[in-house]
Amino acid sequence: MLMSDQSLTARYAVAETCTRMAVHADRREWEQLGTLFADTVVLDYTSLNGGEPARLTPRQITEAWRATLSGYDATQHLIANQLVTLDGDRAVCTASFQATHRTAAAHGASLWTLGGDYRWELARRGDRWLIDTVVMTATWGDGNQALPARAAG
Repeated sequence: MLMSDQSLTARYAVAETCTRMAVHADRREWEQLGTLFADTVVLDYTSLNGGEPARLTPRQITEAWRATLSGYDATQHLIANQLVTLDGDRAVCTASFQATHRTAAAHGASLWTLGGDYRWELARRGDRWLIDTVVMTATWGDGNQALPARAAG
């Protein structure tokens, strides 16, 4: 199937926006992270935390992620196997992820790694794609599962 230059450009922009979410979070680039989101975002991490999906502003997301991720010495969220579907000014990007979290631990392993899938929904606003839905589905974990509680404390 041949794709137009416009379609390829849009697919690349969508995939890059989703990748930037992980990169900016890992680099603690909170202002840049906030620019990737629409005015309100459905954030669904229920596969990991239970509860219900939340509807948040970019500021609420970045503040929450700053509080959570700053408790780790380092994180690395790898995004792979991105598939992008376009429908006019809407897009869906799915990808596999592996997220490693590191905290120096006097007792126990210093790493907690989580893997699974992401599903982002995006809307085109002018020449940019903005994320308005994030669904993270955790399918496996390895390492010190006590690290998230330690990082939050």
